[in-house]
Amino acid sequence: MLQQEIRHELLAIVGNEYYKDDAQALVTHSYDGTPMLQALPDGVIYPANTEQVSAIMKVLNKHRIPIIGRGSGTNLCGGTVPVEGGVVMVMHRMNRILEVDLENLAAVVQPGLITKSFIAHVESLGLFYPPDPSSMAISTIGGNIAECSGGLRGLKYGTTKDYVIGLEAVLASGEIIRTGGKLMKDVAGYDLTKLLVGSEGTLAIITEATLKLVPPPKFKKTMLAMYKDLYGAARTVSKIIENRIIPSTLEFLDNATVRVVDDFAKLGLPLDMEAILLIEQDGELEVVERDIARIEEICRSEQAHSVSVAESPEEALKLLTARRSAFTALARLRPTTILEDATVPRSKIAEMVLEINRIAQKHQVTICTFGHAGDGNLHPTATTDARDQEEIHRVEAAFEEIFEAAIRLGGTITGEHGVGLVKSPYLEWKVGSAGIEVMKAVKQAFDPHQLLNPGKIFAKQSRKRVVLQHG
Repeated sequence: MLQQEIRHELLAIVGNEYYKDDAQALVTHSYDGTPMLQALPDGVIYPANTEQVSAIMKVLNKHRIPIIGRGSGTNLCGGTVPVEGGVVMVMHRMNRILEVDLENLAAVVQPGLITKSFIAHVESLGLFYPPDPSSMAISTIGGNIAECSGGLRGLKYGTTKDYVIGLEAVLASGEIIRTGGKLMKDVAGYDLTKLLVGSEGTLAIITEATLKLVPPPKFKKTMLAMYKDLYGAARTVSKIIENRIIPSTLEFLDNATVRVVDDFAKLGLPLDMEAILLIEQDGELEVVERDIARIEEICRSEQAHSVSVAESPEEALKLLTARRSAFTALARLRPTTILEDATVPRSKIAEMVLEINRIAQKHQVTICTFGHAGDGNLHPTATTDARDQEEIHRVEAAFEEIFEAAIRLGGTITGEHGVGLVKSPYLEWKVGSAGIEVMKAVKQAFDPHQLLNPGKIFAKQSRKRVVLQHG
């Protein structure tokens, strides 16, 4: 709990209702979507506007109190766990759509806005905001920006960073900066907008975002391709892209995931398939029909056991909803579910899935794999029990090998979940020691007293990387 003097300064800014340090508030904000991580903050504060955020930051900076920005806490990398105490700044009161500019195809929003609500609003106006993280029903735009969230549509449309064109943010000092704007071109100095996107709350608190909107696709078709051969499914992914076809969605589910999702969503899927591809294309009707026909040819040429096209929008929505429910379905199996992500080049997907299966068998743990096959982003997911420390140790050893395998195959330790606390020991594997030092220099320039989300991204000690050779 903060000293009374500091508490009074914060209460003077937001009022008694919007600063809390009772046990319930502290425990509620001591964890996020990441299993087995928890640390109590000293207080929780709920600002109403940018001016309050600035004033709060000035108080906390003066007293050298850590600040942890937070949306809905759905992240999976320990990114909002207050590991060094401090004040959690919850942005839910700042949840308005400030403007939808139809002339410039842009929207200005506050960070506490729920992603799905924003998507629904712009679609009601005949526009489209493509980023669609699986957590969009509860995650916030500010959280999406902090983590540079991806989603099922990332292959064709890109991720959050491709739609953030301007930001208002508050530095640790309380100074307010503005970057970018409703501009398609802007090379005035370093691109601070892109730097802040994905910075995980370690450089500034985002208080306003200008987002690019695009015209919506006119037509969609959704296809399900089933394979008894894992390599056939993987070759299909590569061949689709090789044929210059970029689907709006190209998702992969392995056999273990198919079984669990089918039990959860009651789709009646065959349970003897090694892999399933969920493919969607959108755009002009002629293009969609041509692409879907060609994709079906490719699937069959790669020995797909069956290929079917959804007969109605409702059936298509059911399939996509089932894919989005994969984590929820897997979470029913055991008390603890650890959902990770690793990205490899598309051509290496089959090798990566086989590596995951080999590693899981080696460590005698259960890992199901699904993910965005089109952009190489896989989600190996362990079902376990946090109370069994010996099993958890094996799970952690397995994931360490999975991250190493991703790097060895030309990939990365995280494609969309972020580094946070969980991946920080492995960051040097990807960027090297020189890269770490450059990042630390950027952090020092923005936050010289290391107050913004401390303990994240930069590990106190990096893991030693042992490159394993497998015959």
